[in-house]
Amino acid sequence: MSNYAFFQHKSCEFFPCHDGVDIEVFNCLFCYCPLYAYADCLGKYQMAGKVKDCSGCTFPHEKNNYEKIIKNIKSRY
Repeated sequence: MSNYAFFQHKSCEFFPCHDGVDIEVFNCLFCYCPLYAYADCLGKYQMAGKVKDCSGCTFPHEKNNYEKIIKNIKSRY
C-alpha cells in the first residue's frame, strides 16, 4: 500500500468515529466518504427517511479499502 493511502488523526475529538475497526488500522483519510452519494457505495448503510445513515459503516475506515474506493470512483467516469 502506498504511503498516501492511510492517514490517522488520533487527536481528533471524534477518533475513532466508528466502532468495529481496530484503532491501529483505523483510516481517517476518507473521514467524509467519497461514495456517500451513491446507493451502490460498497459500504453498509440504512435509510433514515430520505437520509443515508452511515453511522454503522466502517468500510472507508478500514485500512485495506483504499484501492477499492479509488477503483469504484474511477469506474463512475
